[in-house]
Amino acid sequence: MIVLGIESSCDETAAAVVKDGRELLSSVVQSQVDIHAEYGGVVPEVAARSHIEVINPVIRQAMQEANVTWDDIDAIAVANAPGLIGSLLVGCLAAATLAKLHNKPLYPVHHVEGHIYANFITKKSDNIPYSLPKTSPTFPMLALAVSGLHSQLVLFEDHGKYRLLGETLDDAVGEAYDKVAKILGLPYPGGPSIAKAAANGDPKKYTLPRAKLQNAYDFSFSGLKTAVLRAVQREVGVDHTFPSFKLSERLNKEQQADFAASFQYIANDTLVRATLKAYQEFTPSSVVIAGGVAANQELRRQLSEALPITIDYAPIQLCTDNGAMIAALGYYQSKVVPPTNPDDLAVRPSISMTETAWASEAQK
Repeated sequence: MIVLGIESSCDETAAAVVKDGRELLSSVVQSQVDIHAEYGGVVPEVAARSHIEVINPVIRQAMQEANVTWDDIDAIAVANAPGLIGSLLVGCLAAATLAKLHNKPLYPVHHVEGHIYANFITKKSDNIPYSLPKTSPTFPMLALAVSGLHSQLVLFEDHGKYRLLGETLDDAVGEAYDKVAKILGLPYPGGPSIAKAAANGDPKKYTLPRAKLQNAYDFSFSGLKTAVLRAVQREVGVDHTFPSFKLSERLNKEQQADFAASFQYIANDTLVRATLKAYQEFTPSSVVIAGGVAANQELRRQLSEALPITIDYAPIQLCTDNGAMIAALGYYQSKVVPPTNPDDLAVRPSISMTETAWASEAQK
């Protein structure tokens, strides 16, 4: 079964073609990072307009690179939740229109769950230039999903059968990376820029706190972000009334690197501790990490050291937003739930993955 996946939930316009949920035939991503870097973050209206400009060319390119026509496509999958409402609308409108025009079954999928399914892609055509995991995860599976808007621990019994162990109560870890980067005067997006600066820093230079929560599997990064802000203020000799956007002017490169390394270490250690505790309690057969923050090499190192199990990591290209993960999840959904009428397709900007029709049907 060949599925076209469309992703436009935030600031990347992406499309991909995947066969049987595991073989990647093509993946095209048009990033808006350069556009939003000027503003220090994603501007929703700008993101939506940019999606409109490139959505059709991206889809065409994905099909051309996969060497398929509409006669070869068996279904269309599209991310309809969660995300920026304007961005989601562009992808969903394109998917619904194409589904009606070419008479293809349509499957709306959850963006965060899609990230997890990038780990199930283990084969590729010769035109794909990056390495994939050698084997698919096995169930029960523990998934750590970490991105700019989401930090979750999910325990999967099978496809569609899962329970949310914990999630962020305030800032997601990726959002904290962006905010700390701004404090330190590092460019957007924060994840790659902090990782680069941290490579030259001392992760134990500054003592930063870990949140203590009632549910050991929940996350909170707002306090860590504020702790970095206060530590920088103390380091440069100013109080809380000093404009935070001017703090970086008083930091030298060594201080900047040490703050980046100290923040990255605690942020990753928080994720690793929760994942290790879940592994010890539930003893899953496999562990995966997913989402943009899963590209962080230091997080991968800390996880590999902490867990007594080998993690076969997805490539960086499938950690950030992409259409392949949407197509892969769409394939598995097609085995359980009926397709959605294109006229009934709706965007769900804030829905949890446990509230989708797919999750409800799979639990039966």
